[in-house]
Amino acid sequence: MEPVQPANRVPADPTPPDGQPPVTPATPAPDEPVEPTADAPPSVRPSERGRRPRDMAISLLVLLIPIALLFVFYRGFLGGDQPISMDPAPAVEQARDAGLFPVSEPTGLGPDWHPVRASYQTVEGGANLRIGYVTPEGRGAQLVQSNVPAERLLPAELTAEGQPQGSVDLAGRSWQRYTARGNEQAYVLLEPNRTVLVVGDARDNELRQLVTSLG
Repeated sequence: MEPVQPANRVPADPTPPDGQPPVTPATPAPDEPVEPTADAPPSVRPSERGRRPRDMAISLLVLLIPIALLFVFYRGFLGGDQPISMDPAPAVEQARDAGLFPVSEPTGLGPDWHPVRASYQTVEGGANLRIGYVTPEGRGAQLVQSNVPAERLLPAELTAEGQPQGSVDLAGRSWQRYTARGNEQAYVLLEPNRTVLVVGDARDNELRQLVTSLG
């Protein structure tokens, strides 16, 4: 009598009776990964499942609030929209020390007139003193004083578009009105030893205010 075999024991001889071919049972490898079927939905991480449009909008809002606060502080407390003013006095003194022509300095302009550049330079045929302003309305105006002959100075400053438009009395002097480049206009004072120009895209009332500030 043979001893009782365990239920899960594989017979030593896998050849079946009646001459059939041997059958080897397939045993899956314990560590082999199971391939997902084509119909199986892709797995979604919990963090990806939780990122809704509302969450992204909140994250963007958290980033924008500090930027908005910095912008308000820059404009409201640091004067972010105000042009950076400079002192034209050194250039004016340099022109006076050279003594090539009388130098006029604007007086009585309010604090909303911002001088943003000033220079005194010798050029061929003479010298130029320039002071550039940003007007109260945020436009540009330039004061030029020079002893360069007017027939050379005016085409250089006003370009070929500069054409006389008649004269006007301002502060007791006769100024000539000119067109200039683009949308600019100019007031020109012709004197024996200097020429004075007030030119820019500022409105006419602001250009006249700069003219009358010269006394």
